[in-house]
Amino acid sequence: LTLNKEQRKSIQKVARTRVRNPKMNLWKTENGGWFLIDQIIGKHENIDMAFALDPEGKVLGMEILTYRETYGFQVNNPKWRAQFLGLGHKEHLKLDKQIKNISGATLSCRHITDGVNRLTQTWQQVLRHL
Repeated sequence: LTLNKEQRKSIQKVARTRVRNPKMNLWKTENGGWFLIDQIIGKHENIDMAFALDPEGKVLGMEILTYRETYGFQVNNPKWRAQFLGLGHKEHLKLDKQIKNISGATLSCRHITDGVNRLTQTWQQVLRHL
């Protein structure tokens, strides 16, 4: 899927984060959910991630596929990632509010949180209509 300019602007406004790449790698599942492969910036390098959203756009799961930074890999801890399960577009997630920060991985934590906001808002603005 390639997001058009209006879709990108709408998602950016609601998610409060930039849509860096309008081209999305995603698949609709048999039950109406979504599987997405995305890149989120860490401190300096991209983090390749996979996300599963249920038919209502809530996070079913997320996995780090490739982490390129020299530190901050603590974001791959299953307990930290579990904070996102069941969350969707209705609440804007913030680090140190709904999502706990990890000392030494603050930028990765913040950017993954922003990425989840962006993807759930992408579901709300675009994917749920497909």
